[in-house]
Amino acid sequence: MNPLDHLDPRYSTVLCDVWGVIHDGGVLFAGSRERLERWTGEGRRVVLVTNAPRPAERVERELVAMGLPRACFHAVTSSGEAGIRALTDPVRPVGFLGTEEDRADLEGRGVELVGSGWTELAAAGLEEWHHRAEDYDGAMHDWLDRDVLFHCLNPDRVVVHRGERYVCPGALADRYEAMGGRVAWYGKPHPPIYKTALELAGNPPPDRVVMVGDSLNNDMAGAIEQGFAAVFVQSGIHAGEEIPADFGALHGAPGWRPLMCVETL
Repeated sequence: MNPLDHLDPRYSTVLCDVWGVIHDGGVLFAGSRERLERWTGEGRRVVLVTNAPRPAERVERELVAMGLPRACFHAVTSSGEAGIRALTDPVRPVGFLGTEEDRADLEGRGVELVGSGWTELAAAGLEEWHHRAEDYDGAMHDWLDRDVLFHCLNPDRVVVHRGERYVCPGALADRYEAMGGRVAWYGKPHPPIYKTALELAGNPPPDRVVMVGDSLNNDMAGAIEQGFAAVFVQSGIHAGEEIPADFGALHGAPGWRPLMCVETL
């Protein structure tokens, strides 16, 4: 029996991570659809909160295409959505790092991407032929010389895609920040994405919210900082690992532990 079968009714809002919890980048995990259906059937508000660097509506379309019925959740918000808002208010020329698919997403939402003369960089992903953070050291030194502001549209450091681990823009942002570069972070565990998620859920009080996710640094740290309860999904990027005993203390909450740890939804 899954401990989630007995989730306290007081948690009227569930903020649920997507990649590593609901799907593996290609297919839904067994039981994820049924769990979301159960939560919504119990009258809980379910908002999917993802560090995907793409617009929320595209995340929603992809989930539905994977076989997740739209009725399973109330709303979606993403780090890409938050980044797009920042990069278009006001619209100004920015550089770009990512795939051509990422480029189309940003330009489709009005972000002005240019090839030269920029002092801000929209980082939605890694280039298809450079997959390690250190591959960008040369470029980062140039960015430092020009005081480039690095907009990190996906703060994940690594993601597991169909069993394979891939580096994400968060790892580049860490490296650039360590060199002395300026970084604007979007997505979990940073406050703006939670503000949007709570608005989508009807602004419940924090003690009625539970964050469900597989990332210690994003999902669990974000829950601590926002005052939410948390459910740690152990089969994701930290598979086989235990939550460090001092994890709460490192984030200003000595003795903190998640509400429960589960293998899957």
